[in-house]
Amino acid sequence: MLLRQKISFYFEDIETLTGRIVNLIITGLVLLSSAIFVIETYKIPENIRDKLNLTDSVILLIFVFEYLLRFWCAEHKLKYLFSLYSAIDLIAILPFFAGWLDISFIRLFRLFRILRLFRFIETQKLPGNLSSEDSVILTKIIFTIFAIIFVYSGLIYQVEHPVNTESFNTFLDAFYFSVVTMTTVGFGDVTPISEAGRLLTVMMIFTGIVLIPKQVGDLIKQLVKDTNQIETIQIETICPTCTLSVHDADAKFCKNCGTKLGNGLDNTPPNNTNSAISN
Repeated sequence: MLLRQKISFYFEDIETLTGRIVNLIITGLVLLSSAIFVIETYKIPENIRDKLNLTDSVILLIFVFEYLLRFWCAEHKLKYLFSLYSAIDLIAILPFFAGWLDISFIRLFRLFRILRLFRFIETQKLPGNLSSEDSVILTKIIFTIFAIIFVYSGLIYQVEHPVNTESFNTFLDAFYFSVVTMTTVGFGDVTPISEAGRLLTVMMIFTGIVLIPKQVGDLIKQLVKDTNQIETIQIETICPTCTLSVHDADAKFCKNCGTKLGNGLDNTPPNNTNSAISN
């Protein structure tokens, strides 16, 4: 039981050296697998392609082993099985369990490995300056846009390349089309001609419409919340001499006149001192 807890802890931890190494390896393998898919869309020598396929197969086996370990360590296995991250992991390793299917169909599921990086953009998993709530939301927005474009670019390439090689010759062609479509520029120089390609394009647009505005709204709410908090702190640190109210949260002396600031309990500006003396 203790071994399960240790393994589960290191899968989620980035504070200890072991936890960082484990999560950096997983992240590196996801990025390497995605890079292999992109490289294989270009014309490369067969010996290099064979080596890339072998490397990708090894990565797939590692992901299968990782998923089985996560499932074994899960305290509530049924709940974990139907969780979002478990679903993403299953889609990513589906080629291993469906090896008897046509290879062109299996390759589609390799693209979903990039979605596994969503594990590492949660608040408690971001190091350094990215631990603030607004930075976390901004990171999620950027990665969500990238993930949508990357995954759908690969899917569109897979279905369009066999029937529309001139327009979708490489992954970069599909990526260019996805960026132009998502930004609503729509040059029209690259367009899908198959029904599957057009359907994926519609799905890409709807996915962006559903996911991105919600996260942008969360970011705006967080920025407004932070602004209100800053304004409240400034009001509560009024200098008793010059009545300046703009001070840092931890300021002990007024940055305008040097007067020692109070404890914030009495923030009512005093009467004019010179006037009181003259009377």
